[in-house]
Amino acid sequence: MKPYNTEWIRNVGIVGHGDTGKTQLVSSLLFTAGMTPRLGKVTEGSATTDWDEEEVARKISINTGVAYAEWQAPAQPEKTKINLLDTPGFSTFINETKSSLIAADAALILVDAAAGVQVVTEKVWDYATEYDLPRAFLLNWMDRDLASFERALDSVQRVFGRGVVPIQLPIGWEKGFRGVVDLITMKALIYTPDGNGIAKIEEIPQALADEAKLGHETLVEMVAEGNDALMQEFFDQGTLPVHDLVLGLREAVLAKRLFPVMLSSALHNIGSDAVLNLMVAIFPSPAARGKILCHKTAVQKGDHKGETVERVISDSGPLSIFVFKTLADPFAGRITYFKVMSGVLKNDATLTNFNRGSQERFQHIQVMQGKTATEVGELHAGDIGSIAKLKETTTGETLGDKNAQIFCAPARIPEPSITFAVEPKTRADEDRIGVAIHKILEEDLALRFGRDPQTKEFLLSGAGQQHIEVVVAKLRKRYHVELMIHPPKVPYRETIRAKADAEGKHKKQTGGHGQFGLCRIKLEPLPRGKGIEFVDDVFGGAIPKNWIPSVEKGVRDSAERGYLAGFPVVDFRVSLYDGKYHDVDSSDMAFKIAGSLAFKEAMKQARPALLEPIMQVEVYAPDQYSGDLMGHLSGRRGKISGSEARAGNVVIKALVPFSEMLSYANELISLTQGRGSYSMEFSHYDYVPNEIAEKVIAAHKPHHAGDEAGEENGRSASA
Repeated sequence: MKPYNTEWIRNVGIVGHGDTGKTQLVSSLLFTAGMTPRLGKVTEGSATTDWDEEEVARKISINTGVAYAEWQAPAQPEKTKINLLDTPGFSTFINETKSSLIAADAALILVDAAAGVQVVTEKVWDYATEYDLPRAFLLNWMDRDLASFERALDSVQRVFGRGVVPIQLPIGWEKGFRGVVDLITMKALIYTPDGNGIAKIEEIPQALADEAKLGHETLVEMVAEGNDALMQEFFDQGTLPVHDLVLGLREAVLAKRLFPVMLSSALHNIGSDAVLNLMVAIFPSPAARGKILCHKTAVQKGDHKGETVERVISDSGPLSIFVFKTLADPFAGRITYFKVMSGVLKNDATLTNFNRGSQERFQHIQVMQGKTATEVGELHAGDIGSIAKLKETTTGETLGDKNAQIFCAPARIPEPSITFAVEPKTRADEDRIGVAIHKILEEDLALRFGRDPQTKEFLLSGAGQQHIEVVVAKLRKRYHVELMIHPPKVPYRETIRAKADAEGKHKKQTGGHGQFGLCRIKLEPLPRGKGIEFVDDVFGGAIPKNWIPSVEKGVRDSAERGYLAGFPVVDFRVSLYDGKYHDVDSSDMAFKIAGSLAFKEAMKQARPALLEPIMQVEVYAPDQYSGDLMGHLSGRRGKISGSEARAGNVVIKALVPFSEMLSYANELISLTQGRGSYSMEFSHYDYVPNEIAEKVIAAHKPHHAGDEAGEENGRSASA
């Protein structure tokens, strides 16, 4: 495959709610562009970008699929390479979409022509806004029952504003949909269902002439509105020539002033060539988006506060690439997907990983067509490629010329919302789990894995139950690790409501040196989310400086073990203000135990309380279920924060305790006959009502007491 210069590259994120046809559209575009010999179909498991066995089995996208089309649009002197990022649309896997969109330079948002705007439609719009991406809409499934151009367009315009402007009108509806009126060229594009996706150009049907004329005039006015030269031309001539209209629309889309709307039936390959033409003519090249904002130091966990530096996306700049995705392939090993941010990457180059300070050799750089790799000799600024078997590099890292170090900011991914305890079935599975889960973690930024220090359980945290189930299935099929999962445990926390003052004294006499440490502390509550603060207020050497960290460790260890029911104590300040020591008998261990004893004594006075995680929940369903859903959420201790009607549907927003959401997915299916969906993310911690807190404490107290007894026995043994 030939290398493409930056001007002839487009990077397009295909985004939208689940089941809007993103993967099917990509397969249709690839077939129309001649990149695949047959039209792949999701229903048959032959779609180019859904090749993972879990995706094929579930018929949903779990990972972002990467593919490319080479397409020569009308009036273009040569072909353009369009890199397509086929992203997941179900809320469980939406973090993958967010992290992948960093590599895009524009977004095509798919909307179901029957359902209109849905929950994830707004989420991906927000991601595109965060990344400052130009975007357009595609009303897909125009051939389905109940599909309505007018209703779907109204839904999009009401949610996203008057800048949403159609550039096509439908010819036919539902099963009779066979083409579109192009409001730019004022021609009819007629398609053969299940054909090659190339339109036959005809005159506009007489029945649509007036509607098309009005639509064209509206489009021309909105394009001219933001450009003085075009506005003058419009006043002088009453319209705009096609060439000027296309340039004006391109400028308005780049400025995020207008958002064109197109129509398609991805399953029957209707509208594909028009979509490809829009991507080439209207969406910007990587260079057209201007300079990229980078950082002089590494960006930690999405913290963008470091000193910034601008870099032009150009072949003439120093080489830098950003890794936006990692795939753990059981056969090829680690596959790293990257975007060339500046410079030209040539095969066999040695790059510096700026995040790690290590060297990586780029042998056999390639471009991906789904799971099929094609080697290339070089990639220019703005292009997307991949490479197998880098030694250390993972997602979110920047590599390049060691003399021109910069850091691109990785995606800010929310913390996981659900945690399961996972148990290896056999000893062999336990031995293999560490290596296997490490490979899965490399490719999934929304996943967390660890071992609970109190219960010794393996904990797997993700964005939802389906997310965890997919990971467990991957571990079984890819790495032959069998796991059992248990219902998720609610991550309760403990805190204090009042101030306290207490003393902790550890004194023990044995043959030889004794143990002695005494400390006095004050506890006071802090606002939610502040964690633990330790303040050293000791004056006059009452406790020598070298033992003060031991007091802090004793307090923190004791807080981690909990007081009421074994959950970590958070959001308090502890001030160490006085104490006593012995020249011979005092030690780090003595003051650590004294700190722990002081903390427990202070907790008796500080009105300890239980906290529970509260989730921000959005439920999307037909409006006929609105009352039932609100009542159901209220019955789960939910606080309704708002609802919004959208074209026959309702979006209900509520704050609901996490413990009440564990079985919600199945109940929502039952309540809405499978037509409802929801998304959930962590909001904050709040107090558990007394009657519920008593039950939680009672359920955990015996186990917690056993832990404390074991801890005291351990101390005696060490003494």
